[in-house]
Amino acid sequence: MTTPTTHLSPEAKASLPRHIAIIMDGNGRWANQRHLPRIEGHRAGAESARTIIRVAGELGVKYLTLYAFSVENWNRPKDEVDALMKYLVHYLKTETPELNKNNVRLEVIGQIYRLPENVQEHLRKSVATLSKNNGLTLIMALSYGGRTEIVDAVRSIAAKVKAHELDPADITEQVFSQHLYTRNFPDPDLLIRTSGEMRISNFLLWQISYTELVVTPVLWPDFRRPQFLAALEEYNQRHRRFGGL
Repeated sequence: MTTPTTHLSPEAKASLPRHIAIIMDGNGRWANQRHLPRIEGHRAGAESARTIIRVAGELGVKYLTLYAFSVENWNRPKDEVDALMKYLVHYLKTETPELNKNNVRLEVIGQIYRLPENVQEHLRKSVATLSKNNGLTLIMALSYGGRTEIVDAVRSIAAKVKAHELDPADITEQVFSQHLYTRNFPDPDLLIRTSGEMRISNFLLWQISYTELVVTPVLWPDFRRPQFLAALEEYNQRHRRFGGL
């Protein structure tokens, strides 16, 4: 990855990704390195999220998807999951006014019904409060898994076929995409993964078929404006062929 920077070059500004997705990895390791409880890593990670959301909005990015909680994360210790859910509610309460001030719209993807009811209620309130905004669309992936999303789409399509509402011969990639959680958003142009792990971790498996990937060794709590701009500069160096020449 390129060297962190404080300013974006004119070329990078001109080729700004429309949709950026981020796997925010490394909160636990960040806390462990400092001999802190894991929840402190999540708190520090929330500060990074706040920064990146603000910078993305200032730059004119249209969509930003943050992988906040995966379906696999339900397998973590109950006390950590409970702490994460409480912190999510706290984040929504404290950040929604700031997001509204910055003209950010909020959307949520994933199996939201699996979240605690109080979390669902605060999500509904925040989404409603921010629904009229037309700047950056922030998409939070919560209780999300790429394979689960695909299975849910297949079930939805199968139900329509069974009800004679859809002919199997009419199922195309476009039709399939319209049954995904992300049906209302374009596919990501850029996927950033922090912490140096070279894997996708079950994130947006269908949507990232031609997405540019940038992996940085920086742990998510240390990923701020300079590192974000460096990722955009690296994206600017890519030649997107989409299978062509």
